[in-house]
Amino acid sequence: MPRIAIIERDKCLKEKCGYVCQKVCPGVLMGDETVVVDSEGYPVISEILCTGCGICPKKCPAKCIYIINLEEEKGKLMHQYGVNTFRIYGMPLPQQGITGLVGKNGIGKSTALSILSGNILPNLGNFKNPPPLEELLPKLTKPEAKYFKEMQGKQIKVALKPQNVDKIPAVVKGKVKALLEKADERGALGEAIALFSLEKVLSKNLDEISGGELQRVAIAACWCKNADMYYFDEPASYLDISQRLRVAKALKKLGEGKKVIVVEHDLALFDYVSDYVYVFFGQEHAYGMVSGLKSTRAGINQYLHGFLNEENIRFRENEIKFQKGAAVSRKGHVKFEYPAFEKKFEGFSFASDSGKINRGEVIGIVGENAIGKTLFVKMLSGALDSDNENKMEQKIKVSYKPQYVKAQEGVTALELFSRYKINGAFFEEAQRRLGVAPLMDKMLDTLSGGELQRVSIVLALSQEADLYLLDEPSAFLDVEQRLQFAQLVQSLIENSGKSAFVVDHDLVLIDAISSRIMHFEGKPSSNGHAGAPSEKREGLNKFLKGLGITLRRDVDTHRPRINKPDSVMDKKQKEAGEYYYYEG
Repeated sequence: MPRIAIIERDKCLKEKCGYVCQKVCPGVLMGDETVVVDSEGYPVISEILCTGCGICPKKCPAKCIYIINLEEEKGKLMHQYGVNTFRIYGMPLPQQGITGLVGKNGIGKSTALSILSGNILPNLGNFKNPPPLEELLPKLTKPEAKYFKEMQGKQIKVALKPQNVDKIPAVVKGKVKALLEKADERGALGEAIALFSLEKVLSKNLDEISGGELQRVAIAACWCKNADMYYFDEPASYLDISQRLRVAKALKKLGEGKKVIVVEHDLALFDYVSDYVYVFFGQEHAYGMVSGLKSTRAGINQYLHGFLNEENIRFRENEIKFQKGAAVSRKGHVKFEYPAFEKKFEGFSFASDSGKINRGEVIGIVGENAIGKTLFVKMLSGALDSDNENKMEQKIKVSYKPQYVKAQEGVTALELFSRYKINGAFFEEAQRRLGVAPLMDKMLDTLSGGELQRVSIVLALSQEADLYLLDEPSAFLDVEQRLQFAQLVQSLIENSGKSAFVVDHDLVLIDAISSRIMHFEGKPSSNGHAGAPSEKREGLNKFLKGLGITLRRDVDTHRPRINKPDSVMDKKQKEAGEYYYYEG
């Protein structure tokens, strides 16, 4: 049975714990060098000598050791970063059209794109003496060998849109227009500016634009290159639903004549844009395995089921399930009412109608970026005064997770939680569902975007409050974490009789979490208006009609799927005025 040993070096205490892992190892006690200390002071576990007893992970005070017994290796070990570090088995290959990669965070999708784009040459696990290309090729499958030979020989050209677009201004300086002009290798700049709505940012410096604008610039730069293979790593981040759909249509058009790979956690968008799917499974930050190529529907459904049919592998104990009827409104149990708000800034005005919030319900807020959603949440919470001086008549305690989460320097997650009055039962459930326990001793400024987001969500939900306001909680979360979050919020709110507003752009999440819908309309960066919360079907019907799309439910999983434009189902639903799918 193959066995791998992982040590998270950023958590390891080294000599501070006295190398507990070495002291308790049966192999070491018998005189073997199962655990040794390297020149940097880190413990190193021999995967050959390790018996898999499981003692060192249990005794490690930093909980940074994982000993994993793989029942069976599926696919070749393609790359390993170093001793006791992450490794990936198997490799996806681009197909004609759009190939989607689906899987949890930290499981190898971005590593695969780095390998495919030529930033990393696979070492087949030999990280000490990586084989040169001529030694590597005979050990690969024919399609893999052909791909890497052509790429290394510059016979094919690759364009990559990186995952972390926020790091671009630190690497590339200057104006947006200059970057796009340099990237435009196929004379498509004018079309890209129109497709991705970049007219207003062309004269700005890269370090002056927002995350959503930077994302669209990065997508446009990749889209304008003249390449054979295009790789887009999480293109939906920071974008609203309307922008995501425009990007999806642009990628589908690109895929008509090119090979495109997309990594994305917005399940509805991922389903809509992909022609084929590879499923990534394994254990976060330890190892990842790649399934065989699957059709889009089969790949996504097998991922949700946690079982790969063709490979006969179960990689998750529980299925990810969707309720056919989803959340419902709770009439007759009004918890509190809020007044109409008004707010004006130079060049932007906002107004909202008054409304009521019921006990035990979650209200989903939908609408484009820059039309006042975050502004409304801030006025509702009391963090910002309205111009008409309207305030909540009832005194309520609010817990607010902001849209943009900033990490405090020199503070651990545990220290952050100690500053607030925490509901112990809420905290236990939230941290269990979102896997926050291993992060509690880490410094906040060392956490990834997804880790910081999960800590912020748990902190907001664990506080004693009457109303919970969560602004874009899905950002940086993977598919499983988003759906765990939806189930968590529904459970906590319903069982406690409290209430919540959730602002988000993920249709699957909004459908899963919402009891009612609050629809924001207007012209981005000019004006916005929010009506009172409406029944879910009414609110989503109106919202989807504005987007020009219809939804259906998958027969097997009941997950929302976007109908193809002008398909039989799309036409049928539009004629019936049922943009939010039939319940039947």
